[in-house]
Amino acid sequence: MMRVKKIVPILLVLAGFAGVTSAQSIQVNRDNKTITINTSDEATAIADIAAVTIGFQIYGSDSQGTYADGGKLSHAIMDAMRKLGIKDENIESAGQGLEHNSNFDDKTLADERAKKQFMFHQSWTISVPPVNSAEVIRVAIAAGANESGGIEWRFADRKSLQAKAAANALVKARAVAEEMAEGLHVKLGALIYASNEMPRVAMFRRMGVMNTESASVASSSPSVAAAPLEIRPQTIREEATVYAVFAIE
Repeated sequence: MMRVKKIVPILLVLAGFAGVTSAQSIQVNRDNKTITINTSDEATAIADIAAVTIGFQIYGSDSQGTYADGGKLSHAIMDAMRKLGIKDENIESAGQGLEHNSNFDDKTLADERAKKQFMFHQSWTISVPPVNSAEVIRVAIAAGANESGGIEWRFADRKSLQAKAAANALVKARAVAEEMAEGLHVKLGALIYASNEMPRVAMFRRMGVMNTESASVASSSPSVAAAPLEIRPQTIREEATVYAVFAIE
């Protein structure tokens, strides 16, 4: 599950509440009888965007040949994505590069070393509705993308989810304040101030990348018809913390 704490402009939540003042004007003392609540709540929604990582890694005996093979495979994968109906604006390059390969151990045969002197890699992020994510992975792998499968789950209308979390936190704050007021045998008055805490860093959980065995060139073996994976979108969670001050009568 994803959990993100965000700054939510509290004015979006407080529409309709009277008596909201600035933080500098709040005086908590004997003359200004208040109840202060600091509480958190969340709002959830099913992810409506799957940002799928697809990519490949190949090896070759020389830099130019490896780069040329990488270029052919790169175009083949992108052509497969476009045939699937993926628009260019939903495709983002994530990384690419040609490197000299020195990742050998003592058991690596000389012939194998010679064939894998250079390594080329490239990857993209494909943003699609969750229902299409499995097919993107299947088609990409069939086209030669041997490092594919990572998914970052997103929700398009993140601001509305953040506002809902803040609203839920404010409702919770009033409920807690009412219980406190009842225990103190006083009557809870109006909300006179509210704000939110600073956010935490956003954390996203990604699905593991499927890494099939890398080849020196694009695979020429016959493609095997495979059913798409069973993939279900994650639940996106937004958490908000509010600091609320209520008058008591």
